Amino acid sequence: LQITGLILGGVGMVGALAATAMPQWRVSAYVDGNIVVFETIWEGLWMDCISQLGIRLQCKFYDSVLALPPPLEAFRALMCAAVALSVLSFLAAIVGVKYSQRGKPGPQAISIFILVAGVAFLLTGTLVLIPVSWTGAAIVRDFYDPAVPVPLKRELGAALYVGWGSSALLLAAGAMYCHCWC
Repeated sequence: LQITGLILGGVGMVGALAATAMPQWRVSAYVDGNIVVFETIWEGLWMDCISQLGIRLQCKFYDSVLALPPPLEAFRALMCAAVALSVLSFLAAIVGVKYSQRGKPGPQAISIFILVAGVAFLLTGTLVLIPVSWTGAAIVRDFYDPAVPVPLKRELGAALYVGWGSSALLLAAGAMYCHCWC
């Protein structure tokens, strides 16, 4: 169970890092029978990208941190904190697995690092889930809002799905480690 938790936590850690770095949080939507589309727009936490005919990709980092909307600043901070905490959780899990004594019965057999890793993985999964779900809800709300112009409508990007998957893996790893401790 501890090794499975370590694998799930490691994959969740890599997924959280990937979701933070990916520019595909919000992707341009093709609505109103728009068949001929030359550009695809991606919006992420760190940059915007435009793909023209699937051949040419241009990305631009955001110019000023102060000019960003407050939710985007908060999502950046939460995802960076989640990545840092996932690395610490993974290291604590490695130490906990290494120093657990398998043949020994009782509470001394399981290292305290197992509990620390479990709680930290649960917190990390929650930290990833908040900005990903909030962004997903905002995209769906704006997509069905008739007041939003068609060119500004966006769809769920690949980074959101990676974020949801990594959040589930991190929460599962945390639950496994907390179960091992109990």
